[in-house]
Amino acid sequence: MQRSFLVFAMAFVALMAGALFYAARYPVATTVPVAPVNTPAAVVMDGPVFPAFQLTGLDGNQHDFSEWAGKHRLVNFWATWCAPCRREIPLLKTFQEEYGENGFHVIGIAVDFADQVAKYAESAQFNYPVLVGQDDAMAVAEISGIDFIGLPFTMIVASDGELLNSHIGEIVEADLEHIVRVLTMLDNGEIDKDSARKALDFL
Repeated sequence: MQRSFLVFAMAFVALMAGALFYAARYPVATTVPVAPVNTPAAVVMDGPVFPAFQLTGLDGNQHDFSEWAGKHRLVNFWATWCAPCRREIPLLKTFQEEYGENGFHVIGIAVDFADQVAKYAESAQFNYPVLVGQDDAMAVAEISGIDFIGLPFTMIVASDGELLNSHIGEIVEADLEHIVRVLTMLDNGEIDKDSARKALDFL
């Protein structure tokens, strides 16, 4: 009995020694605390950033999206042949007139021929910038992660350039009022970006 116990004890010691030998060959994983990086708030984005782009305006000049940086932007995609698009324009003009001085800006992107847009603009009398393009305009939507499934649609871009949400289809007055309400709460610090994005999900 004592001899069996002695053999067992020696085997156990040998096993433990082998385990310690192999354990010593592999580094032990340790967690090293990392100091936080001080990044400006404007650079930290919770969601996709609206892409930089250039399109030709009704004035015949190239315009960069960054011209309207610092304001919440409603980027409205439309066409002259689109009846719901035409119905939106008076509402968007009123919105621009009422909220243009309060940190909001409408930008129209016509997915159409330049001459047709120029002709329509004579009667529409836009009070916000209108940029024109066909494939280029559709590319702006597609690189923003939006499937181009039809017109009209409106992208809601925060003042720091972050794409918050999109409204597919005709926009109505109640939608615009809701957008103002949500983005005003965001500006006042009452909600964060994620809450704003969810609040705009119903659009």
